[in-house]
Amino acid sequence: MWWIVVTLLVLGVVLMLVEMLLVPGVGIAGFLSLGSLGVACWYAFTAISSTAGWWTTLAAVLLLGVMIFFALRAKTWRRFELKTEMTSRTGTEAENVHVGDRGVAYTRLAPLGTGRFGTLSCEVKSYDNQMVAAGTPLEVVAIEENKPLVKPVTNE
Repeated sequence: MWWIVVTLLVLGVVLMLVEMLLVPGVGIAGFLSLGSLGVACWYAFTAISSTAGWWTTLAAVLLLGVMIFFALRAKTWRRFELKTEMTSRTGTEAENVHVGDRGVAYTRLAPLGTGRFGTLSCEVKSYDNQMVAAGTPLEVVAIEENKPLVKPVTNE
């Protein structure tokens, strides 16, 4: 009879650990864990004795208390934290483009697209929010939020 109670207690603890570590949130594993602990207490009361039921209840409450204590400590979750930092930057090509530079629309600008200035390609925006066809000569007229604003160059 005791093996059933011990098995249900162990199952309840394992399911609670699964809930806390693998599938966090109030989900099926948490409800099954509490159900398993509750059934272990009920079974100890009905099949063994009242004293065994109280000891089982005390064991279940202590196990849950210890798990909650360790779960709420800040150092517990530091082991699971991502410690690497992202230091790379994207879209830095536009820093090398300056007002007055001339290039060509590598893709269609609608109004955003890619411009090519020599060997450098970067995202550009049409100055007047008009569509510009690919292959059209461009000139940088301003830099706004690290994005070159371009206008088509007319053959004058």
